[in-house]
Amino acid sequence: MKAEKAKEIAAKLLKVGKNKIWIDPNETDSLKEAITTDDIRELIKSGVIKKRKESEQSRARARMLERQKKKGRRKGHGSRKGTAKARIKPKREWISKVRAQRALLKELKKKYPEKVKAIGYSKLYRMIKGGFFKSKAQLERYVMEAK
Repeated sequence: MKAEKAKEIAAKLLKVGKNKIWIDPNETDSLKEAITTDDIRELIKSGVIKKRKESEQSRARARMLERQKKKGRRKGHGSRKGTAKARIKPKREWISKVRAQRALLKELKKKYPEKVKAIGYSKLYRMIKGGFFKSKAQLERYVMEAK
């Protein structure tokens, strides 16, 4: 049987198009001997004729976007969906800010014990908890400028 005719029959059996059928080029003589549909079924079973794999959606562009986002790109106003509170929960933001400030306060206590003592460590700790300081820089400035 000719390869084209075999492909047609195999396509019908495997329920795919003719272009999705692969025939082993080394097994052409066994293909020539096939006459009936049952012979084609046997060739499919033995692996001489196979169904080609479905082509999948490429992830190349998705990976490229991921790399860009890792760098901090693509975060402008046009790319945003949702409010600032939806993008970063206020509690999460507060937690990360407070943890950073408390760590800095510990460092300042070691570096400049007399300056921290002048204000009072526990007072500064409570001020951090109350959200008095916007950032680490503001906390450091407050401690350094204390009289």
